[in-house]
Amino acid sequence: MYKKHPLGCLSVCLWTISRRWGSQLAYVPKHQLCGDGALVQLQRFLQDTERLFVLTGAGISTESGIPDYRSEGVGLYATSDRRPMQYKHFMDSSKARQRYWARNYVGWPRFSSVKPNAAHTCLAGWDSSGKVACVVTQNVDRLHHKAGTSTVHELHGSAFSVMCMSCRRQVVRQHFQTRLTRLNPHLSARPVEMRPDGDVELTEEEVESFQVPPCESCGGIMKPDLVFFGESVPRERVERVKSELAGCDGLLVLGSSLHVYSGYRFILAGVERGMRMCAVNIGPTRGDPHLMFRVDGRCGDVLPRLHL
Repeated sequence: MYKKHPLGCLSVCLWTISRRWGSQLAYVPKHQLCGDGALVQLQRFLQDTERLFVLTGAGISTESGIPDYRSEGVGLYATSDRRPMQYKHFMDSSKARQRYWARNYVGWPRFSSVKPNAAHTCLAGWDSSGKVACVVTQNVDRLHHKAGTSTVHELHGSAFSVMCMSCRRQVVRQHFQTRLTRLNPHLSARPVEMRPDGDVELTEEEVESFQVPPCESCGGIMKPDLVFFGESVPRERVERVKSELAGCDGLLVLGSSLHVYSGYRFILAGVERGMRMCAVNIGPTRGDPHLMFRVDGRCGDVLPRLHL
C-alpha cells in the first residue's frame, strides 16, 4: 500500500542521519523516522481526498539547508539572540535598511542557489497527477516553483522580487543585486552561513560602508517583496487563498508549527467548513486540536514513501 522504508521505525537522531545527507540536515531538529502505522493513516487520507489543499512552512525547506526560526535546538531562536527585522524598523530607519541589505546582499548567492528536496519534488509530482489543487506556502524561497509545482500561492511573498514602497514598482531580485554590486565593489557576495531570511553576519565596518540604492523610478525605499514581521499579509492574497480552500475537500500541513496566525487562519477556516485535515511535522503544531491526526516526522522521509 506504501513504500516500506528499509529502516522501519528505527529511532534516528540528527547527528546519525547527517552522515548520509551531510550538512543539508543541519537545520532539521532531532526526530524519529516515521512508523508504518502513521504512513497507512496518511495514505488513506490521501486516497479519500479528491482535491488537496497543501499548506507548507519552514520545516519543508530546512532539509534543503535553509534554517528556520523556531525548530527546537537548531532554529535561530534557539541558537542565537538575533531576531528578524521588523517592518516598522526597516521603514523608519535608514541604518536598519543599510544593515539589512548589506547582510542580505552577501547571503544572496547561497540563498538563491538552494535546491528543492525530496518533499518539494514529491509535491510537484502530486500536482502533476491532479491530486493537489494548490500549494500555499509560508516560505519565500521559491523552492516549490523550482521543483515544478504549477499552482503556488506565496503567502508571505518572495525574496526573489524587490518593490518600491512609494510607487510600487517591482524588479527582480537579481537586477537589484547587480545594482548593489556596482555600488559596493568592496564587499563580496559569497556563499556563507546564513539565517532564515537569507542574511548573514557582517562586521560593523562592512555594514557602515554599504550603499543602498533608491528606486530607479521615484527614489523611494526598496524593500524585498515579502511580508516582514509586524506586517500584515495583503487582504486580497488571503481572500484568494480562502477561495482555493473552498474548492478542496482535504487540507494537509507540511513542515509548519502553525505558530504564526497567517497560516493558522486556514486551519480555522477549515474547521468552519468541516474539512478533513492532517499534518506532517516534527513536533506539535498549534492546529493539533483541530486535526484528524499528525504524523510526527520529516517531510522528506514521509512523502516519498507514499503513492497516489
